[in-house]
Amino acid sequence: MNEIAITSGRMNQGVDPVLHAWTWEIPLYLYLGGLVAGILFFSAFFYLRHRENVFPAAIKIAPLFTPFMLAIGLLALFLDLTHKLYFWRLYTTIRWESPMSWGAWTLMIIFPLSIIWSAFWVKDVFPRWDWKIPFVEKSIDFLARYKAYFAWALIAFSAILGMYTGILLSAFNARPFWNTSILGPLFLVSGLSTGAAFILLISRSEQERHRFSQIDTFLIGTEIFLIIHLFMGFLASTSVHIHAAEMFLGGPYTAVFWTLVVGLGLLVPMFIEIMELRGVKVPVVIPAVLVLFGGLMLRFIVVDAGQSSRWLYKFMEQLIF
Repeated sequence: MNEIAITSGRMNQGVDPVLHAWTWEIPLYLYLGGLVAGILFFSAFFYLRHRENVFPAAIKIAPLFTPFMLAIGLLALFLDLTHKLYFWRLYTTIRWESPMSWGAWTLMIIFPLSIIWSAFWVKDVFPRWDWKIPFVEKSIDFLARYKAYFAWALIAFSAILGMYTGILLSAFNARPFWNTSILGPLFLVSGLSTGAAFILLISRSEQERHRFSQIDTFLIGTEIFLIIHLFMGFLASTSVHIHAAEMFLGGPYTAVFWTLVVGLGLLVPMFIEIMELRGVKVPVVIPAVLVLFGGLMLRFIVVDAGQSSRWLYKFMEQLIF
């Protein structure tokens, strides 16, 4: 069996046993997509609740960053493509069963929506701003009459974007660590949490910071629950899924995941935010930066670990030994 495995070419490090086809571009894109989804969701949600003057950072300031974040994420995605000149083929059809098709069309819709939504608030943030081109200013003034419709669209598409970043991975059945329905909700909640943390980072309002500390604390608790449920599901499943979980429970990803993601990225900022809500004065930048860092590490580790998990070789190990 060893000879067959070696001579068949399945031990080629460029293909197997560990297929690392995705490097830094994909986790960066997934992170920025989730962050943008979180920011746009909160901006649209609180606009519909008429909180423009109460939560100015969430509704007006934070969305100004989203087109640039999405542009960086799309650039990273483009750099990952092998055949870059053929990216347009994603838009020649709609495949309802394909997460990549959903993602491509969602990005095509939410990118211009983020530009329009941020344009609505430019003059609120920069009172002396001049669009220079009368047609642009008139177009923005016209579209601003329909802000509520744009807000509802943003809530829907930001939720799809945040969920899609996890569903994209879970659709890969050949990678046991990704093959779980928990990744979609986990990445959505993580995206909302990083969005709340970004708003905390730029806000100067005590009332706004207090509310988003409450929101982020709840989201972190939900994220921890989903992570626990993720591993419980793996450990109650097939041997390959148990093996995927063991990579984080004594295996090569144990220290980095539980220290950088769960420890520094979730538990520490959650503890600090609870202390802050209880009246302890803590610089808000600390938990906000830790949450943003933890969200980034979550994507990098999940993408890397998923490519390390596999079906074939666990079966061959059992067969051989």
